[in-house]
Amino acid sequence: MRMKIEGHKLDGVEQIDSPNADARADGEVSLIVVHNISLPEGHFGNRFVERLFCNQLDVTEHEDFCDLGSLRVSSHLLIHRDGSVVQFVPFNKIAWHAGESVFEDRSTCNDFSVGIELEGTDYCAFRDIQYQVLAEVCRLLISRYNVPKSNIVGHSDIAPGRKTDPGPLFDWDKFRNMLSTV
Repeated sequence: MRMKIEGHKLDGVEQIDSPNADARADGEVSLIVVHNISLPEGHFGNRFVERLFCNQLDVTEHEDFCDLGSLRVSSHLLIHRDGSVVQFVPFNKIAWHAGESVFEDRSTCNDFSVGIELEGTDYCAFRDIQYQVLAEVCRLLISRYNVPKSNIVGHSDIAPGRKTDPGPLFDWDKFRNMLSTV
């Protein structure tokens, strides 16, 4: 997949606008946060995450959704298990993905980060295509916004004790090797 950033959006991927976003006052993007998500947990290939990020999730569709009715969250990107990508928030806007968080003594990481969700859980391995697409997207973000490679972290790194994603099965060495190859 050859992607490029045009007007703060990934060209050639599905675009679904989430209302859960804010203006990014200074335009700073200096952090990339990797997450995982599936709804219900461990169920893949449906559109529940897209509905959640757009405040359209019917909480009566599954018993696991009962606590999600008032939740207002989003992410910049979702990378499905097949490698397809959905963008919800342009990179020059704030997505609501990190919650209470701190990176290098800076709080409110949403203000200066891009959030990327991988369809998955803490307890299942991610697919090679997801690593490949994640690495390609991160290379684009590094180039476009001058994000240091060292500023690619897991949600668990900026919200320890509160969050565990992308989880113990996310292979950081594999990802960093892919990130380094062109």
